[in-house]
Amino acid sequence: MLSAVIYPFVISLVASLAIIYLSHKYALFMDEADQDKLQAFHTMNTPRAGGIAILLGLFFLFQYPTAAKLFIPILLAFLSGIFEDFHHTLNPKIRLVLQIVAALSAIGLLHTVVQYLGLGITMPYWLGILFSTFAIVGMMNAVNIIDGFNGLASGMIALILLSFGMTAYRQENTEMLTVISITGSALFGFMLLNFPKGKIFLGDGGAYMLGFIVAIIGIFLAGRYASVSPWYVMAVFIYPVWEVLFSIGRKLYKGQSPMQPDSYHMHMLIYRQVTKNNPLTSMFILATTLPFITLSTLFPNKSNANIAIAFGFICCYLLLYTYLYQKDSRQK
Repeated sequence: MLSAVIYPFVISLVASLAIIYLSHKYALFMDEADQDKLQAFHTMNTPRAGGIAILLGLFFLFQYPTAAKLFIPILLAFLSGIFEDFHHTLNPKIRLVLQIVAALSAIGLLHTVVQYLGLGITMPYWLGILFSTFAIVGMMNAVNIIDGFNGLASGMIALILLSFGMTAYRQENTEMLTVISITGSALFGFMLLNFPKGKIFLGDGGAYMLGFIVAIIGIFLAGRYASVSPWYVMAVFIYPVWEVLFSIGRKLYKGQSPMQPDSYHMHMLIYRQVTKNNPLTSMFILATTLPFITLSTLFPNKSNANIAIAFGFICCYLLLYTYLYQKDSRQK
């Protein structure tokens, strides 16, 4: 079990250092600081290939039978974003197909879907497959959307993995606990260079891959164990999931395309109106989300409690967003 913690961390850290060196030397997959991008908050040219380093750390999944099954789906999820990191646009339809294939292959290999939604609601198996696939693809894109500041997406994934690790431990599922340990260790190797200085970014490949992994773990726990409510998984995911849903609704209300980027995500408003600092923005969001994740982790089997936790988060989010948006509008 020790190898599931140490080796992925070392490989990811060394690979991250190598990527930073090679990227600056040969101008590979660099995110230029002077690009006119609404989502850019960095001041130095930075490689956006941290996902490669994490993926290399994940090769240790092959040491464990159940974990090894997930590597090919994880690779497909990674490939759905890595082309963007090389500044080669991938057709959105092809990206979506890769993500759906990754989701379906993982569901098939683990033989688990979410059918019971809590509150006495059960879906037929075929609908459970559709629901689970939609949830996985949605979480992949949700993590990519919040990947805007040093340590924000990776820190959120770390909190989710910690919660899922505690739940897997309670269920005495050592195989899934191993997957969580390897992923967390590889992630930590990257995070040492991503936060707070932002020497390397996740990139689309890394964000999609990490969103995929935590979604698969959530589907597995909720689908395999009656004592794990799917609402617990939703409550743990609530920040990235609500950020996506709210962003879509906000843009549609304004008559904008949901696919069109803008500068009014919560993390951007917090940066402009509260912290005015890149890593502090991530710390602010992670610190305010942590209590909700902690509460959900204490009650993984309680659907009503987790619905209340998710609803409480949404209310707090809307209150803070309204205040920051109005303040931001007055200044403009």
